[in-house]
This record gives sequence, structure tokens and C-alpha cells, in this order.
Amino acid sequence: MKILIDTGAQHCFINQTCLKNLDQLIYYRNTPQQFFMADGLNEIKTTGIVHLSISIGDATTSIPAFITTNLCTDIILGLDYLLKYDLEIYPKKKLIIFNFNNQKVMIQMDSETSLTDHSLQLSNLIQSTPMQQLNTLITTSFNNTQQSILKLINHTSNPDQHYKLQSLLFQFESTFDISNYKIAQTEITHFIETIPHTPPVSKAYPGNPTINAELKIMIDQLLDAGLICTSQSPYAAPTLLVKKKDQSWRLVNDYKKLNSITIKDNYPLPNMEITLQSLGAGYSFFSKLDLKSGFWQFPINPSDRAKTAFITPFGLFEWLVLPQGLRNSPPTFQRTMSNVLSSCTDCSLIYLDDIVVFSHTYDEHLLHLNKVLNALKLHNLTLNPEKCELAKEKIEYLGHIISSNIITPLPYRIKSIIALPEPKSLSKANRFIGSLSWYRKFIPAFASVAAPIHAVTNLSKLNRHKFKWGSEQSKSFYDLKNILTSSPLFLNFPDDKYPVFLSTDASQVGLGGILYQEIDNEKRILYYHSELLNATQKRYIPIELEALAIFKCFTRMKSFLLGRDIIIYTDNCPICHMMDKKILNRRVEKISILLQEFNIQKIIHVKGKYNCLPDYLSRHPITAEDELLDHDYGLGFKKDKSSSIQLIGAITRSKSKITPQQITSSSPSQHTTSSSSPSQHTTSSSSPSPSNDLNYLNPDEIFFDITKLKEYQSNDKQVQKIIDDLQKNPNMSFVYQDGILYKLASIPHGKTKRKLFYIPSSMIKQLLISYHDNPLIGGHFAIRRTLEKLKQQFWWPEMKQTVIDHIKSCVPCQAFNVNRQKSAGFLHPIPPPDGPNQLLGMDFCGPFPITPQENKYVLCLTDYFTKFIVAVALPSCSAGVTAEAIFKNYICQFGVPKVIISDQGTSFKNNLMYSLSKLIGYHHIFCTPYRPQSNGAVERFNGTFVIQLAKLTDNETNNWDEYLYPIVFAYNTGVHSTTNISPYALTFGRQANLPTDPPVTTLTLPDSHDYFRQLVLNLKYYHQTVKEIILKQQQKTKGRYDYHRKNPEYDLGTTVLTRVFTNRSKLDPRFSIDPKIIVENHHPIYTVEDMDTKRIAKVHVSDIRPLLLPDN
Repeated sequence: MKILIDTGAQHCFINQTCLKNLDQLIYYRNTPQQFFMADGLNEIKTTGIVHLSISIGDATTSIPAFITTNLCTDIILGLDYLLKYDLEIYPKKKLIIFNFNNQKVMIQMDSETSLTDHSLQLSNLIQSTPMQQLNTLITTSFNNTQQSILKLINHTSNPDQHYKLQSLLFQFESTFDISNYKIAQTEITHFIETIPHTPPVSKAYPGNPTINAELKIMIDQLLDAGLICTSQSPYAAPTLLVKKKDQSWRLVNDYKKLNSITIKDNYPLPNMEITLQSLGAGYSFFSKLDLKSGFWQFPINPSDRAKTAFITPFGLFEWLVLPQGLRNSPPTFQRTMSNVLSSCTDCSLIYLDDIVVFSHTYDEHLLHLNKVLNALKLHNLTLNPEKCELAKEKIEYLGHIISSNIITPLPYRIKSIIALPEPKSLSKANRFIGSLSWYRKFIPAFASVAAPIHAVTNLSKLNRHKFKWGSEQSKSFYDLKNILTSSPLFLNFPDDKYPVFLSTDASQVGLGGILYQEIDNEKRILYYHSELLNATQKRYIPIELEALAIFKCFTRMKSFLLGRDIIIYTDNCPICHMMDKKILNRRVEKISILLQEFNIQKIIHVKGKYNCLPDYLSRHPITAEDELLDHDYGLGFKKDKSSSIQLIGAITRSKSKITPQQITSSSPSQHTTSSSSPSQHTTSSSSPSPSNDLNYLNPDEIFFDITKLKEYQSNDKQVQKIIDDLQKNPNMSFVYQDGILYKLASIPHGKTKRKLFYIPSSMIKQLLISYHDNPLIGGHFAIRRTLEKLKQQFWWPEMKQTVIDHIKSCVPCQAFNVNRQKSAGFLHPIPPPDGPNQLLGMDFCGPFPITPQENKYVLCLTDYFTKFIVAVALPSCSAGVTAEAIFKNYICQFGVPKVIISDQGTSFKNNLMYSLSKLIGYHHIFCTPYRPQSNGAVERFNGTFVIQLAKLTDNETNNWDEYLYPIVFAYNTGVHSTTNISPYALTFGRQANLPTDPPVTTLTLPDSHDYFRQLVLNLKYYHQTVKEIILKQQQKTKGRYDYHRKNPEYDLGTTVLTRVFTNRSKLDPRFSIDPKIIVENHHPIYTVEDMDTKRIAKVHVSDIRPLLLPDN
């Protein structure tokens, strides 16, 4: 066999004739390609590529070679082979030296080559421009994988380097091919070692039909790809889908229960400092490689596959590969990749899912890349071209910028501190210096450095106007920031012997977090992070903001956190259990599931005053440089209009007020109702809306196309039947003209008839949407206006009822429309007690203008039997002030009432009031929220005495509390309209002596026993008479109230909208856009549960609207 070494050839070639004599060769591509000889004219056609193994002495070399038919020798070894094995050619000595693993193999050249002399004659001289890049690969088109590879090397400006890199990468096209899933061929599989346990089982998360359809598609794809299989496992973890930035879906399994019983894998991570320092040895070229769906490429040990079982509405499945969310996934990933690249430790580093290849020269880098890619290909691993970086002189790796001459931390790690603005007011200066109290004992000479700032902040109340921020304070400010971001307080690398701590906080402005370690009882900072909230996030409730702060920090600091023990500090107590218990909040629950792959040891609550700097960063955030959330995890909550009820219409509201996604939630906590529930009647559009604006209206859906009427009528059986009947009986009230059927309708007050288009059933829905939902034509007006407009041109059977049904099921109309009828629900008066001090109503009135005695509120106590009032002016409505007022002003004077009724305000519903009721011995019950009628007696008095106070109060001095007690006395001594007796007389058994009564001239002292007996008789008569009067009065009031009033009753499981009471502007919906489901029925009080957040609330029937959804 003849082998030619050609330094001018970029690749190796083998003659097809020679190939037939060789065995055990693997073809791994059959794409024909073209090459040219050095003259640029003669073409070499190739038919494929073969992997050659060439034995030289005791060493075996390997190289890919192109197969060709017109080769002058058996094999040509090109430059790629020479570079790979560092060939040294000595022409004079006729010697070739190969370098293998620090040993040299010498080959003697063939010296018996015969030469033949030929005479040449130059006939013509032709001058032409030399052709360049003679060996450039010429192809007419590239497949998807090749195009992805070409994008990776666009940054390479040197043509020769570009070609070499392209040729190399094209040899590993299969490694970059992401068109299908592949499972790695490794010796290591993932084990799930657990403590003795009962297999954890959970129910499937319910989902709306659209989400379930998407889940079914994904399950089928995973089954076809061989990543999962059906299961009969005793384990079952719930599953949900979250949306990614590209609007595709991600499958997430909730393995909380499984992780809680999994034994931790302590496989060590590479030391980050040593890893990065090894890159600082003068390397000039770097490549970063990222595995496609990394976890899904590694197999699960067959004995543990059953533990990964997850449940869906379509059955039970288990993973054949490593799913996301398992506790020991990162150690398995590191162990496997370290094993795969064990032969490449001289030119590559692996830190979890970050692979970096490094070299001194470009040609050496090509050889190193070839070595690493070969190892990946050998183990059937696939790379993600979109996230790879190849042959660059500077890369970002493990939170640092790596180049040939420097390794520096990413600026973003300290940008949150560097970007802090100088405080220009006393309050901001105090807040800044207060935020550093956390570091006081770790900063040398803190007092002296901060002295200039202390000098202008330690001011008394009277001297605060003297605050001045000057050059000394500015220097101190920047000195402190420099200390916070430099050694020894700031670390470049984590110490693997210690856990990492993450302290986070959130405000209504932004998020903040600090990653640090405690080394020898001193804090060492690893990362500062802060970020502004967007408009949507600013509407989050506190627990959602705190969870978002944790998630943002984990995403930004991932390379510092993954695989390490983590302790989190937060000033939000409820969130401390989000990793081990179910949190009844959709966003928080999703975040807890997405953080399962991290080793979070515990979340600890810390008081806000000890969480100063994270709090300060959250109030002075910086703008995010990139999108961390991928929106993917469903945390951005962009509404998906493709999986929704059709809510087409003119909504003159903010873009995010009502969206279909809010009606058909995809959260794991969503309820499902019975088949008869209106919430089940949903429709889905086939494609997502091209706009995120709710006011976007699809013209195909909202504009009725009259030109298609003839076509639709021709396909409608009912229309065709009428046309056939019309030919037999022309006197029918229809007319068929120009291929269209019309209805003849009488004109009011006229003898003539007009023609109305007969609308077939298939076009009714489209017409109703156009005439009701369309802002230009319908505008969401009511039934009568919509019907009258339709009746001018159109007709179909049962037209009125169809219009009524459509408008009643219009969700925007249900949420925004005003109910012009009486509110629903009959009156249910509180049965009168048998005597005084048995039922007491309690309520606050205010706030009023502050009086000279600093009173601002009035606590009113009303006896439901006697109507006797006790009112107390108070400076606040706090729990302590309220409890003290009740005890001193009522209980100590009138005794302990049997029952006290109040609203659910924080003044009354708190631990202190609960303890008082148990200690004193009365029963405290609460009204339905936002239902003041439930405590009508005290509410009625509030409306009375406020007017009287307004008449008497001096507006300049605000002395209303001076008139409060006289007004209450006047009320108690007057005849009450219900009982016809004064509250004073009913309480004490006698009339009060008034200042206007005549003076007593004679004093008669009756026998005390006789007086008591008479008093008892009087009170007994009063009480019997008054109770009868109250009952009669209540019946009269109830009759008037219930007259012409509806009293609907709803079943358990009914989906409803509830009235919005707080923070509602004139353009906000009157009823909640988030559907609720009835879970308890005690008519007229219902307990409803939010389908997304799982929050429970009690509402009155008058504050409920059943959610009606359109039928398809």
C-alpha cells in the first residue's frame, strides 16, 4: 500500500479501490463533497468519509479520510494528520518522525522512486489572477446542523482558521445534531439511594383541556424518543407544564417527597479557584461546550427507574433518563462528565454542565477540540450549538472573564454595589449607613471610615434641616463601597469546606440578594445582586416577591450554588417552608419545584433589622442586563391566548385586566369541576395571538364576512330544506333570490315586508362575536341594543334566546357590567337575644381629624337587645388599644357579654383579642367580609352619630371628642324607633334624670326589697314586650327587603366570580377576573377557593356571579 504525505492537502483521502481491501471500517457520513487540486481546475469528487486506523510500529493512529475514485495513490495523509501527531519530516535523511505520548516512532521514506524525463515546450503564455483558497470546501447548500455550526464560527475572521475550524466541526456533525434525542453510552448510571420509607404518592395536578392536550403531545414525544416508558410503580410524583421564552412547554416533575427521603450524594465538585487558576497559564484560545438537555442524555439505573414515576391524567410513566429536579442530579452529572473526559484532562475542564477547552495556539486548539469532541462522540453525547462558544480569545466562565493574560470576576457580581447612588438626603444617608451595620465588625476601622457620614446623620429632630452632603461624605461613601467589593471582605472563589449563605429581600421597587460564606466567624462575600421589578412583578404579593428574589439570585449565582450546601435567610416567615411543604400560592409553588436540583439545607427567618444590606439593595436596584427567568418557568406569567376561552371584545381597560389564561389556569393547584360546571365549556384557538395586547382582535374571528353567506347556506341542511319547501309553497315567509335565502319580516307600523338574511347555524357564533364583542360594531352593549341592531339585517330561528345566551356568557360583561336589579339574597335578620348583655355589636368609626387629645377613632359597642350604646374616643385602632378599651369601658362596667360580633378587621381579628375572649369568657364571632349588614345595629348608629358630631364640632380645633359622650347620652335616653323605649330604660329599668327635669322637692326612700321586686317585674315586662316588637319589626323589614328580590342558591363545585371591593378604579372590573370555586355552602354565605392561589374566602350570595362560559 502506498501512502503519500502531502503538506499542501488540508485533509486525508483514500482511494475507493484501496478501501475495498480493508475491513472493519465505519462509514459515518455519505454526503458527497467537492475538492480541487492545487491548480484549482481539476476536481476531486468524494463519496463519503471513513474512519481510518493506521498502525505505525507499536502505535495506532486514527484519522477521518474522504473517499475518492480518482486518487493517484492509495492514501494521502494531509495537514490534519500531520498536526494531530506532530510529524517531523527530514528530506535529506529521508526520515519521518511521529510523536506519540512522549515517544517517537521513526519511519524511513521510500528511496526507490523512479523518475521519467519528458521534454516540454511552451506554446502559449497565459497570464491570469491566481486562485485563492484552492482547498476550500464547495457546497451548494448546508443542512440545519451545518448551518448551526457555521453560526458558531462567524467570529473567526482569518480565512484559513475559519476553514480549518469548519472542516473539523463538520467531521463531528452528529455531535451537534439536535434533531433527535440520544442517550449517552456511559459506564455510570444514576442511582437513587433512599432511606427506609413508604413510596410517596401524589395525585395528578388537574389542568384545563388545552394544557392537558399539550401534556399529551409531550408525553407521546418522550415515549417515541425512548426517554420514558409506561410504569406500574408504587411511586407517583405530580407533573406540570411551564412555558418557556419561545412559547414552547417544559415538563416539570414535583419530586419534593422523593427528594426528602433521598440520601445525599457527596461526590465533590472541582475546586473553583484551582479550576480557574489552571486557566491562567497563558492560554490564548478557549472554547465552551454545552450539552443539549444535559440531564436527559444520562441513563437512570434500571433498579431505580420506578422511583422516578410521575402521574398524569393519561397514566403513570417513569423516566429512562435523568430528569430535572432530582436531588442528586448535579453529582451524577459531574461524575459522569469527569469520566467521559478523563482522557482530556490536559486540555479541558468540566464543572457540572460547563466544559471549557483551552490551548496556547490556534492549531493546538483544533487538536484539543478534536480530542474532546471525539470523547463526546464516543459516548454518544450531543452538544447544543446555540450555547457553545468556539475558539475564542475571551470567554465568561464560572462568574469570571477568562483571557490569555487575566482572570477577573464578572463586573455583575459587584455591580449592585458599584451602582449605588450617593445619598443626597438625610433619610437616604441614614438608610445607607444603617445597611452596613451587618458588616461593622468585619470592616477594619469602620468607625473612622464612616465618621464623615455619621457626622451629618447623627442629628436631632430640630437640627435635621442642617444636613449637608459634602466632599468628605462622598469620599467616605466610595471608600465604604470599595471595601465591600475588595479583599478580604469580597472573595473571588467559594471555599469548599464551608456552606454558602444566601440572604435575600424584596421591596416594591426591586429585589436584592447577597451570597456569602462564614469563614472563621467572619463573613466573606461572593456575589451581590439586585434587580428592578417590572410592572407585572410590582403587583405580586409579598410572599411571591420574596420567592422571586430567591429564584433570581439562584439563577444568577448558579455556578456558585449548584452542588453546594445552601442556607437561605429571608425576612418573610411563610416562605421558610416552601421547599418541604405545599405553599398555597401558584408562583411560589412553581419556584419551589424549579429549585429542587439545589441542595437547600434550610430557609431561616431573620428579622428585617438584621437583613439590612439585602433590603438596601432591593430598594436601590439596577436594571437587569439580560432575562434570567427564560419566562420559561412560567414566572413571568405572560398570558397565553392560544389556550383559552374566546374572549373577543372591546375592553377599554389596561391590557392585562382580563385574559383567557386567567379563566383557564394551568397551575398545579387548579380545581376541576363536574362535567356540568360552566367552567368546563372552553374553546381553544389553533394558534397563539400575534400580540400580547388584550385589545388585539383577530379579524378572522370578529368581522362577519357576508360574502361567504351563500357558501355556508349551501352547506346547511335546514336552509336547504326551507329552499326545497319554498319551491312547493311559494307563500312561505321566505324568499330565495340570487342563490341566497332571505326571511320576510314585517316592518313595524307598515304593511310592507323587508328581506333579512337567513343566517345558517354555522355562522351565528361569528355574527354574534362581530355584533357584540367587536368594539367598532358591538362594543359589548346589552341584549336589547345588540338584538335590535341584528334584527335590522339578519334572522335565524330562536334569535332572541341565542343573543341572550351569548351575552350572558360573555366573560368581560360578567366582570364589568353593573347589576341594575336588587342585589341577590333575602334578608336574614339576627334573632333578637332574650335580654341585655347577651349579644354585643362592635365596630370602629373613623379615622376622624386628630383632636387636641390626639384621638382619631371611635370604638362603638351596641347591645342588640336594648340598643344601648357605649362609644369611646381612641388615638388608634390597634389590637392593644382596642382590647384595653373593651375591658375598661364595657366589661368592667356592665359585665361580660355572652357574644360579641364584629367585622374581620385587624383591630378585632388578632391573637390578643382571641386571648382576651378566652380569658374573660365571651364568644367572639365575625361578620362576612365586606358585608356591613351583618352587624347592622352598630352600623346604623355609626351613620347617626357622625352627622351629629359634624353639626357640633369646631372645624378649627377639631374638638369632636368633647361632644362624643353627650351625643351618646342623648341617644341612649331617647326613644328608639324599633323598641319604642329608650335604650337607657331597657338597660336600667328606669328613665334617666335629665338636666331639664324639675328638681326633686321631697325625698321618698322605698324599701329596697320592694324596689328590687318592682324593678324585676318592670324589666321582665319590658323584655317580653321588646322582644315581640323587635321580631315584628324584623318581619316587616324582611318583607320590604325581600320583595322582588332574587335568592339564588349555588351548588358545591360551581365556578363563580366574586365582587371586587378594594383598590378598584372606575375602569376596573366589578367582579374578580380570577375564577373561584364554591367549596362550602351555608346559604346565603358561601366559602370559595381561588383556583390559582387556593386562598379561601367567605362571601355573601349578593357578592357572587356564577361564571357562564360560551358553548362551542
